[in-house]
Amino acid sequence: MEEKNTTMGTTETMEDYKEALEASYRRIRPGDIVTGTVIDVNDQDVTIDFNYYAPGRIPVTELSDDPTYHVLENVAVGDTLTATVVKTDDGAGNMLLSCKDAAEELAWDKLQEAQKTKKVYHVKVAGAVNGGCVAYVEGVRGFIPASKLALEYVEEPADYLNKELDVQVISVDEGAKRVVLSAKELLLAKVMEEKNKKINKYTVGTVMEGTVEQLKDYGAFVNIGDGITGLVHISQISDRRLKHPSQVLKEGDKVKVKIIKIENNKISLSIREAAELTSREVEEEGPAEYEDNGAAATGLGALLKGFKLN
Repeated sequence: MEEKNTTMGTTETMEDYKEALEASYRRIRPGDIVTGTVIDVNDQDVTIDFNYYAPGRIPVTELSDDPTYHVLENVAVGDTLTATVVKTDDGAGNMLLSCKDAAEELAWDKLQEAQKTKKVYHVKVAGAVNGGCVAYVEGVRGFIPASKLALEYVEEPADYLNKELDVQVISVDEGAKRVVLSAKELLLAKVMEEKNKKINKYTVGTVMEGTVEQLKDYGAFVNIGDGITGLVHISQISDRRLKHPSQVLKEGDKVKVKIIKIENNKISLSIREAAELTSREVEEEGPAEYEDNGAAATGLGALLKGFKLN
C-alpha cells in the first residue's frame, strides 16, 4: 500500500526510497568489483558513493601503480571510478576498496581491445630501463622499446624521462604480464599526413626543376622541393636504353622533370617527357633570329638591318 506524507506540501512514495531499499538488500563481498561516483578527494584517500548503505574508501596507495600519478591532479569530485572490494568494513564504517586490483582484473581485456582498435593513449614516461622506457596504460606497466620511441632509434632512452607521448598498444601478453607500446607508428602517420598535404598541391603534367638525390638500378630519385621526392624510372630518363642511371646522371645534378603520375601518395616523374616538351616548345617558336652581335632579334626592321636598297 502506498503511503503519502503531505507535510510541508511534499508527497513521498515508495518509489522515492527505491534506491535505498535496493542498496539495503545488496550483498557485497570482498573481491566484488563496484563502480561509484567520487564524493570526496584529499591527499590521503578518495571516497566514492556506489549506492550502498556505506561509502567506499580508496587509499591513495590503492589508486595506481604509476609513479607519476597524483591524486589531486587525476581525480575530482564527480568522477566515476571502478574498484575492487578489499574489506567490507575498514573499521570506520566504510568499505575498503582498491582501484589497482580492479584495474589489474579489467585492464587486460581493455588492452587487448585497444590493440585491435589502435586506441591512442597519452602517457608520461615514468622510467628508463635497458632498451627502452616505461609508461602506464590502464594502470598496467607498459614497455616502449628504444626503436619505438621516435622515428629513429633512440640511443639514450633516459632522455625521454617525464616526457609526454602518444602511444598505441602493439603487443599484449596477459600470461607474462607484458604490454608493449609504440609512439613510432603515430609519428609516422603524422609525417605521412603532412607529406600527403604537400603532394596534393601538385598536378600531373607540371614541369619543374629538381635535384637528383639518389641513383638506383631501377631509376633516380629527384627532390622537387618542399621535402617531396619523386621517382624517375630508368625508362623515363632518356630516349636511349640505359643499363644504369649513372650513365647519364649523378647525384646533385639539376634536371627538368615532368609529373606523369600521382598514385598512392607517390609521384612518378619523367626527364624524357620534360625534354620532349621543351623541344616541342622551341620548335613551335620557330628559328631564332640574330643581330650582328649574336643577340636574338625579331621583326622586319631587324631582318633588313645592314642591307642597302637601290
